[in-house]
Amino acid sequence: MALLTPEDLENINKQLQAADSAVRRVTGLDIKGVCKDFYGTTPCCEKVGIVPVTSGNGIIGSFSESLHAIAGYFGFDSFVTDMPDVSGYYEAVRNGAQIILMADDNTFLAHNLKNGKIANNQPCTGIIYAEIASRYLKTDSKDVLAVGLGKVGFPGAAHFVNKGFRVYGYDADRELLDKTVSSLGIIPFDPVNPDNPGKFSIIFEATPCADTIPESVISENCVISTPGIPCAISKELQRKYGVELIMEPLGIGTASMLYSVL
Repeated sequence: MALLTPEDLENINKQLQAADSAVRRVTGLDIKGVCKDFYGTTPCCEKVGIVPVTSGNGIIGSFSESLHAIAGYFGFDSFVTDMPDVSGYYEAVRNGAQIILMADDNTFLAHNLKNGKIANNQPCTGIIYAEIASRYLKTDSKDVLAVGLGKVGFPGAAHFVNKGFRVYGYDADRELLDKTVSSLGIIPFDPVNPDNPGKFSIIFEATPCADTIPESVISENCVISTPGIPCAISKELQRKYGVELIMEPLGIGTASMLYSVL
């Protein structure tokens, strides 16, 4: 979780409300509704223990408090432990937590102690952002552009492939792109190639870079579903093309994790 900053997490409830509105416009459901429908699960009084972790770069300011707000937003009873690390884990279990949320620099996980299910934030985030985009009500196109094919982008691209979409993929790391083409059968996309298929109504972006989506691929009223920070598209291009932007720093991926372990 090292890419997040306290500034990214400011006004998390307001960010979730804005994301809910965007997801409704795209899918007809809110975030909770998409997660419930996709995973086939519903919260039922599960208690979530949030454990701060000090290893690596340490605790991100307001991260645990943001998780507490997110869990409450989606209907879960949650608490943040007073102690961090192993002591915090022990405290969470002693205080009746059924689901543990905790993160270090490399892994953000949800673990359901009751049924043994465990979820990693990276694939859960990629999959739910892809699922939201795949439900776009204003298009019947089966073409998707996936930009960024790493630990979040690869699961998202795979999800589109599994749902029968024709996926065009790009990553600045050529080795990673070639590996994804080989394993998923996606079509390599070259942003400077004039023979590209043109504009897309569905774009999935999962990189840590700004302005990664070229104007040449953006269609009117397209949906761009991006868990990447910073934003993949400028505000000017959003307004120019009427883009439906699905982007939020933490809550959508966390909801996906929680619903996946119920």
